[in-house]
This record gives sequence, structure tokens and C-alpha cells, in this order.
Amino acid sequence: MDVVLVPGANHGGWWYRPVVEELEARGHRAHAVTLDGLDPADPEPDRLITLDTHVRQLVDVVSALPGPAVVLGHSYAGSVLSGAADVVPDRFRSLLYVDAFVPDDGESCWSMTLPWEREWFVEGSGRTGAYVDPLPFFDDRADAHPLATLTQRSRLTGAWRTVADKHYVLAASAEWAARSPFVAVADRLRADPSWVVHDLDETHNVLRTGPDALVGVLDRVLGSA
Repeated sequence: MDVVLVPGANHGGWWYRPVVEELEARGHRAHAVTLDGLDPADPEPDRLITLDTHVRQLVDVVSALPGPAVVLGHSYAGSVLSGAADVVPDRFRSLLYVDAFVPDDGESCWSMTLPWEREWFVEGSGRTGAYVDPLPFFDDRADAHPLATLTQRSRLTGAWRTVADKHYVLAASAEWAARSPFVAVADRLRADPSWVVHDLDETHNVLRTGPDALVGVLDRVLGSA
């Protein structure tokens, strides 16, 4: 089974390396995506990169695979997942949102998040006006993230909802839940029978303690695929 892993803001495919290794050891084909503008070899490119840019990139990735894939997105990448699945829903076997935004049409990361994160978007983009610098506690490899991807509204027809297998993973550790914008998302989806919600005792950086917790969820999803 093909598994596509899309990182959140400021991160690249490198973030998923431990997960890739575990999945490949289980016989799966894992593809960790570095979204446009976040490749360390191409720092702060001189072009506009929007949410649409990242959606088109993921559409291209899943369309090149031999069959429908299990696709996982962390945090910001929830908006990328929904956008791409809205364009080519038949290329998605399962959608797995990990402590991620799940937008409706017309919503942006800016509109969906909490005031403390909006403050970071503003302060973090002060250096360039176009890229949001990583927060100080992010991984040393984290890169500046294109601001327009966080402020552009999602364009969704609702076709993404036709993907039958939809999962939400909430990072539910007490230290994170008190300031998380995603607790309310998970609570809303628990009431929707078309979703399966998984709770992990992890912070938003769900790989901080290693890949086991996330790979365990993926094992359950892949076991039903």
C-alpha cells in the first residue's frame, strides 16, 4: 500500500523519516512530501506560494501513484489534504488528519486557529513579509513557511467528503490540549459517524517521543485498507 505523508508548517519530508522507515519495514511504500518553498536547497524562493500551490503539488503526487493511497497530513497540511482530495477523491483510499485543520469551504488556517497562533503568523513574518519563521522550539531543520498558504481560503466543493475512510488523530496530552486549536475539531468530528477519531497522549509534535504512537494508528488504518 502507498502511504503519503505531508508535514505541517515549517517542516519537510525529513520530519517523517522514522515513520517512513517503520512503514517500509512492514512492506508498505512510504512517500514523505516536502511542500514547495520548504526545501532547504531552495530557501525563500522568489515566487508566490499559496495553499493552491501545495494542493496542486499533492494532487500531482497521488495522481502519479499506481492506485489510491492512504494520505496523512499534520497540522497545516490538513488544508492541503482536503484541497487535494476535493480535486481527485478517487486517488485517496484513506484520509488521516493528525492534529490538523479540517477546513470547510472558505476557511483558512488563519480563520480556524486561535489568537496566539495568529500572533505568531504576524510576528513570524515580520522579517520577510512573505514567510513565517519557525517558532524557537521547532526542530533545527525547520524552515520559514510561505505566509500565503496560511491565509488563503480553502476552495472546496465537498467532493473530498466522498472519501469513505476518514480518520482524525488528536494530540491529547494535557500540556498541549490546554492551548490546542484542535480539541474542538476532534470533538466536532466525534459526533460524525463518517469519521474515526483516535486520541494520542502526545503533544502537537507527535513524533517527539518516536514514531510508535503514529505508526500504531497507521497500522490500524492500513489493516482495513
